[in-house]
Amino acid sequence: MVVGGGVIGLELGQVYSRLGAKVTVIEYQDRIIPNMDAGLSKELTKVFKKSGIKINTSHKVTSIERNDNLVVVSAENKKGENIKFEGDYCLISIGRSAYTDGLNLENIGLSTDKYGRIEVDKNLKTSIPNIYAIGDVVKGVMLAHKAEEEGVFVAEFINGQRPHINYNLIPGVVYTWPEVASVGYTEDQLKDSNKNYKVGQFPMRALGRSRASSDLDGFVKILADSESDEILGIHMIGARCADLISEAVVAMEFKASAEDIARISHAHPTFSEAIKEAALAATENRAIHI
Repeated sequence: MVVGGGVIGLELGQVYSRLGAKVTVIEYQDRIIPNMDAGLSKELTKVFKKSGIKINTSHKVTSIERNDNLVVVSAENKKGENIKFEGDYCLISIGRSAYTDGLNLENIGLSTDKYGRIEVDKNLKTSIPNIYAIGDVVKGVMLAHKAEEEGVFVAEFINGQRPHINYNLIPGVVYTWPEVASVGYTEDQLKDSNKNYKVGQFPMRALGRSRASSDLDGFVKILADSESDEILGIHMIGARCADLISEAVVAMEFKASAEDIARISHAHPTFSEAIKEAALAATENRAIHI
C-alpha cells in the first residue's frame, strides 16, 4: 500500500508492482499527481490501472496499524464511509520538508519559516550578508536541477553578475513508465487567472517511433496564448518525456510561439515529433498525422 499519489509514491509504487507486488495507492486529493496538469493525471491513472495497480483517490487516511504481519490502513472516502486496506507493507509518501533540524541555525542568528525552510531574499541571501541558502532548505520545488540553478545563481551573484531564474520554467518529471513531464502553466492555472488560451494535443500512438517500440500510451499537450500564440505551458506523458521536456523549456525560455515549434524540422522517426505535431495542432488545428 502506498499512502500518497504524488511523484515519489507513484515512482516507487510502480517499482514494487513490476517486482511482483500487488500495489494499492491511497490519495487524499481527487486525482494522482494533483500538482500537474489534470490530463496527465487521467492518462497515468489509466496506465496504472491497466497494469493492475489500484488507485483510490479522495480518501483521507485516518489510521495505520500493524497487526503481526498485517498492515491495516483505515481511510474515509468522499462519501464519509470508513474503508480498510490490508497489506504486507505500507509506504508513506505524503511529501517532504526542509531538513534543517540539528543545524543549530539559531546559534548564528538565522531564522526559518513554519515549514523549517531558511528565509532568503530574491538573491537567495539570508539575513546574514555572507551566507546564502539554496535547494531543499529554501522555498520552492525540491528538485536537484532547481538547486543546481540556484547554486550557479549564487556563484554568479557573488561574482558581481546579474543572474536570473524563471521558476515557472523549472521542469517537473515523474520517472514512471511512461514518463510524465511538465513545464509552465497548467490548464487549471490558466482558467483560474482568466487567461485566454488554446490547446494543441497529439497522441503518442500516432507516432511511427511509438508504434515501432510499442510505447503507445500518452500524449503531448501545448497551451498557447490565444492572441500572441506564445507558449504558456507544455505537458507530456509518454516514452522519453523526461528528455523531451528540455525542448519545451528552451522554447519557453525564448518566448517561442506554437508556430515557431511547428516550423522547426524534427527528425523522423523520433518521439520529439509529437511536440511538433502538438504545436501544429495548437496553430489552427493542423497536425499532420491525425
